[in-house]
Amino acid sequence: MTTRVWDYLAEYQAERLDLLDAVETVFNSGQLVLGASVRGFEEEFAAYHGVGHCVSVDNGTNAIKLGLQALGVGPGDEVITVSNTAAPTVLAIDGTGATPVFVDIREDDFLMDTSQVAAAITERTKCLLPVHLYGQCVDLAPLRELATKHGLSLLEDCAQAHGARQNGVVAGSTGDAAAFSFYPTKVLGAYGDGGATITSDDAVEKKLRRLRYYGMDTTYYTLETPAHNSRLDEVQAEILRRKLKRLDAYTAGRRAVAQRYVDGLGDTDLLLPKTVPGNEHVYYVYVVRHPRRDDIIERLKAYDIHLNISYPWPVHTMTGFAHLNYATGSLPVTEKLAGEIFSLPMYPALSTDLQDKVIHAVREVLSTL
Repeated sequence: MTTRVWDYLAEYQAERLDLLDAVETVFNSGQLVLGASVRGFEEEFAAYHGVGHCVSVDNGTNAIKLGLQALGVGPGDEVITVSNTAAPTVLAIDGTGATPVFVDIREDDFLMDTSQVAAAITERTKCLLPVHLYGQCVDLAPLRELATKHGLSLLEDCAQAHGARQNGVVAGSTGDAAAFSFYPTKVLGAYGDGGATITSDDAVEKKLRRLRYYGMDTTYYTLETPAHNSRLDEVQAEILRRKLKRLDAYTAGRRAVAQRYVDGLGDTDLLLPKTVPGNEHVYYVYVVRHPRRDDIIERLKAYDIHLNISYPWPVHTMTGFAHLNYATGSLPVTEKLAGEIFSLPMYPALSTDLQDKVIHAVREVLSTL
């Protein structure tokens, strides 16, 4: 049996009747776009995070892009973020016409090194964009302080941190706004693409709703600012409503899987994820480190185990961002980790038997290095 880092089929079988009922609910509603399911999901997702508003969109990239635009980011501005992230984080910045500015990450937890942010701020800096990576939060207190001091916006990229908490505060509720992806692999995943931006700022919410609907206000012919169609589909919204009720259960399942890895691999030379004190990790992916990463991944294929790397190519090294002029060695920790990190299978429905197979195979491979 082929083993991969993510699979949804077992979860689907367990939730099949509820998910099919969600589809039936939408098809029988008489409204297929921006109807009761979208409104209901937005209200419930905002309530989960204790914020005033949620504006759902078609994908996580647009959740970031529209969030930046609603916060006033545009051409000529700079946005400080990290290079060890999924490319969409940076593509969203680029899509506003702003320039991404990178700081390095911390070696022990892979998160933004917030001690480097102050030095990266210039007169063009408009927004700080921390990425809550792999399932836990960046240290937000110093970023909030810097944002206040310099008059900057703070937008949290929560695509990988649904339900994560820092000192009891849920990810996404500290910044001026926060962006989420509901790509199927996410902790809260749809059965297709989807995203959302949350905020407690009434003016930001109004801009977001306009931006996701062609730039129009309340009707088709009241175009205020040219934009694009970025609406979340009713079917995905209704599925997300059902799954949101199970979010904490999904998180508990992921933590149980993570603990089994600690129990089974904690005595090896594989470096397992470190949870920052005060953080409640949700383990979107289970990222480990080893200097012989490539050998390990290749040898595990003999056991029919196929693993991923998140991420093998830091964004600043990609050809498409060569114009930013980041030389090799400019982000040394990010570049070093890109050659060592890889992901073990992680999802709530991962069976104990399948995980035991992975643990056994990894132990055998490590013993042969």
